Amino acid sequence: MKISILKERAINESRVAASPDTVKKLKELGFEVYIEKGAGEASNFSDEDYKNAGAKVTNVIFEILADTDILLKVQATLDNNNEEFNEFKLLPEKVVIIGLLSPFENKALIEQYANKKYTSFAMELMPRITRAQSMDVLSSMSNLAGYKSVIEAANELNSVFPMMMTAAGTISPVKMLIIGAGVAGLQAIATGRRLGAIVSAFDIRSAAKEQVESLGGKFIEVPNDDAAQKDQVYATEASDDYKAKQQALIAEAVKKSDIVITTSMIPGKKAPLLISQEMVESMKPGSVIVDLAMITGGNCQLSQKDQMVVHNGVKIIGYTNMASKVAADASPLYARNLLNFVELIYDKESKKIVINQEDEIIKSTLVTYQGQIVN
Repeated sequence: MKISILKERAINESRVAASPDTVKKLKELGFEVYIEKGAGEASNFSDEDYKNAGAKVTNVIFEILADTDILLKVQATLDNNNEEFNEFKLLPEKVVIIGLLSPFENKALIEQYANKKYTSFAMELMPRITRAQSMDVLSSMSNLAGYKSVIEAANELNSVFPMMMTAAGTISPVKMLIIGAGVAGLQAIATGRRLGAIVSAFDIRSAAKEQVESLGGKFIEVPNDDAAQKDQVYATEASDDYKAKQQALIAEAVKKSDIVITTSMIPGKKAPLLISQEMVESMKPGSVIVDLAMITGGNCQLSQKDQMVVHNGVKIIGYTNMASKVAADASPLYARNLLNFVELIYDKESKKIVINQEDEIIKSTLVTYQGQIVN
């Protein structure tokens, strides 16, 4: 069987869907591995690294995609600026596509997958169960994004993070607010604390309090929290009364903060608007906001996709692909997630792909199958 990996053509995407290490593992499973020339350069993987791992490296797209059984992707985005490059013209009908397909945002693309009778899996739909942890790309990528968001904020902030005692006086530590204590938020808390910041965090799920405090952060609570949120893994939409209390509490915390990092997203919906223009204008000049929810619209009213804007002296960062900025670490983790998933759908004895829709992992991530959108 043949597995193919192309150079990612999405804007600001530096990751690659296979590392030399996972190529070796795929070869051990019995796959032929074809990789586009230069696919791993932005992740510090050379063509020679892939060749030494056993991959066939070529710049002939037809050779890579023709008769392939599995196409591993980072993003589903096609190269719209190059009319001569069209995956749909080259991929066989039997192909299995695995990647971060953003099915909620790419509905037209998913329909094309169905029309072409491609089998496709969206890795961001991975269920939060123990057996799926080794394939959980959202956790591995969000972890890196949370770390990098703090580094980006530190780079733009014209202050040092920790308290410093000097003969000329004392420098106060940076005050950081994290909105959303999921994987990205928790890593941002840990990174901020390591750098010496005073960190506060808010999350709609009261169950996040223990995790925030275990990392040295102060948990900000809304009185009379919605009971429905207490044991949720992902946030869900709150009541109007809760939202009003939430906004008042966040507004006060934002005003006091030097750095605000927002991570709040609701699966399948537009990101909730949590920071208004008025809140931004209440912050001190030189403060920084990092909006990690920009991929689904953003949590800050003034955020701009993939840009840093300055409003009233406050820098607002709206980069949608923070994990890609640390591609040398993101790519190996992502590639390992994909390898573990390939092992799930590949029968070693028959050397065939087996789509068992009774399996919770497969059922959750399967988007198109046999000409239909099945998720």
